[in-house]
Amino acid sequence: MTKIGVISDTHGLLRPEVEHCFAGVAHIIHAGDIGAEHVLEGLRRIAPVTAIRGNVDSGDWARNYRDTETVRLGRYIFYVLHDLNELESKPAPDGIDAVIYGHSHQASIRTADRVLYLNPGSAGPRRFKLPITLATLDLDDSTDLRPVLHTLAGA
Repeated sequence: MTKIGVISDTHGLLRPEVEHCFAGVAHIIHAGDIGAEHVLEGLRRIAPVTAIRGNVDSGDWARNYRDTETVRLGRYIFYVLHDLNELESKPAPDGIDAVIYGHSHQASIRTADRVLYLNPGSAGPRRFKLPITLATLDLDDSTDLRPVLHTLAGA
């Protein structure tokens, strides 16, 4: 079984707990509002990273990232964008297995029409009194995608 890490809305903060939660992952998806290049550098020390630009990502470093990405990991195809509300103007390609997004800072897992919609929540500075969260996804060829939300203890 392969495990991937899913994170969003770090806003320039890479918490030490992330390395523990993502230990052993084969790939990491960052769904935007990265905040600073050093966050991605830290994540790349754990595993390869696919990242997209969120609405707060600006400056020279952010130009290296697109608004959306499609990535195949194992037999699964993931469509990554920051704000799920933009799905209408930036539609997902046919045949995807999961939509990974962020922006709201609220973790969410749901399935519609056999597509997993996963928002890992926010792993950055605490906002709106919401929990600090990220997710892992178990990729098993014999079953559906299995997301797990993780709550971090940070303040």
